[in-house]
Amino acid sequence: MTSRLERPAAPELQITFLYFHDVPRAQEFYERVLGARLAIDQGWSKIYALAGAAHVGLVDESRGAKRASEHKPVQLCLRVPDVDAWHAWASAQNVSNLTAPRDSVQLGIRAFVFDDPEGYQIEIQSVLETAAA
Repeated sequence: MTSRLERPAAPELQITFLYFHDVPRAQEFYERVLGARLAIDQGWSKIYALAGAAHVGLVDESRGAKRASEHKPVQLCLRVPDVDAWHAWASAQNVSNLTAPRDSVQLGIRAFVFDDPEGYQIEIQSVLETAAA
């Protein structure tokens, strides 16, 4: 006889953990460039609020479950109301590998990318006006 369990409560927040060689350098970048707010300080893991319940955790690779590596198969994507204003801001911050904003009609977005201090790619995107209409 199997008992039927009810689904547990939905998650309260979401955290994507990224692993760094130099967490203080990453903290400065995420605070200055993205305006992220430190929500949880676990010492060697710094968790920043990005949007709503979405968070990013900056983890000291010498203490975390994973190690920082040269290959960064993760992209952090942030949806914003004005991608061009964000592009001007990112350009003024001299971020690495900044691309020009491009429209993707297929995806219904306008977006650009750049890298954080250790090479994680960050995409900033807005909904295309034609897609929103």
